[in-house]
Amino acid sequence: MGGIIAILKTPVAMLKYIFGFFIFVHGLIHFMGFAKAFNYGNITALTKEIAKPAGVAWLVAAFLFAAAAILFLFKKDSWSIIAVVAVILSQLMIITSWRDAKFGTIANIIIVLAAVPAMAAMYFNTMVNKEVQTMFARVAYTSNYVITNDRLTDLPPVVKKWLTHSGVVGKQSINIIRLKQKGLLKLKPDAKWIPFKACEYFTVEDPAFVWKAEVSMMPLITLYARDMLKDGEGALLIKAVALVPVAKGSNSDKINSATVIRYLSEICWFPAAALSNYIKWETVDSRSAKATMSYKGHTVSGIFTFNEAGDLISFMANRYYGSGEDATLEKWLITVTGYKEFSGIRIPYKNTVTWKLKTGDFTWADIEVTEMEFNKPVLYQ
Repeated sequence: MGGIIAILKTPVAMLKYIFGFFIFVHGLIHFMGFAKAFNYGNITALTKEIAKPAGVAWLVAAFLFAAAAILFLFKKDSWSIIAVVAVILSQLMIITSWRDAKFGTIANIIIVLAAVPAMAAMYFNTMVNKEVQTMFARVAYTSNYVITNDRLTDLPPVVKKWLTHSGVVGKQSINIIRLKQKGLLKLKPDAKWIPFKACEYFTVEDPAFVWKAEVSMMPLITLYARDMLKDGEGALLIKAVALVPVAKGSNSDKINSATVIRYLSEICWFPAAALSNYIKWETVDSRSAKATMSYKGHTVSGIFTFNEAGDLISFMANRYYGSGEDATLEKWLITVTGYKEFSGIRIPYKNTVTWKLKTGDFTWADIEVTEMEFNKPVLYQ
């Protein structure tokens, strides 16, 4: 009971319960129209006579609002669709009894202002989920071989040490990865940190990823973002409250290059991908190696640097900063701040991401991987 009380005390949870109750009560009020039409009780609040077909419509609206409230409280995405249908039917009935029921319009406006963005978010998530499923369908989700020391023969010594230390030797090769993230982002160097949560899916045999994130700009304002690599082409889409496009770009030389570099940097979360035939390694010094990734006509490279134990400590590359043709090539640095094992693989699960700009360093992301699973082609719910 104490846990339930603690949850209910949180402001966001309280608002959700209040809003769900508001929808339910608004629905109950619609029973008055049904009762008036069928002469149940003395409904004095409605002075105009209501025909029985209209009374049935009031009843249907009441049940729709009740269903929407229940689905909302149980966090089912379909609540928004039912709520919009209920609002449309409700408003038609209100118009027919305008003098008595006009204030119900205010409640309908409040509900639709919440339901429309929720419905947009549902369609955004459905779009991204289809993209992930298409990506999964292009590859086999399991691999037929176990990684042995023989596979490491031609790698620079520091990369061999990294793969051995990370625990990939003796394990099945990885072809599909899914993970969850949380963290903080800055949209501009002088901006405040804002929280985000994300999930990301990768394939290795056919290098691709889909990243879906929700960025909490402020109460009631969430950015929905999707970044994707497919066939060597990048695609970015960001929408405010899942409705208003904020940023969009795809399949330009600069976007493609930046997206492929992102994939190269993120193999640190699934080190076995370092053995892929589209990545070539060169020794830089005893602690660093250069990785060059060539795929679908795009070639990028970056420097992986390790500590004495064989843990990755940073990744540096030249990456396009900004969007469109105005994007400039800048130094891009990922710094590892923590390590953790997932399914027996040691990865750098905490990282900061910094642009080394001419005007000074801009650390724009602080990321933590909270969940990770391998060779499991299943969408997060």
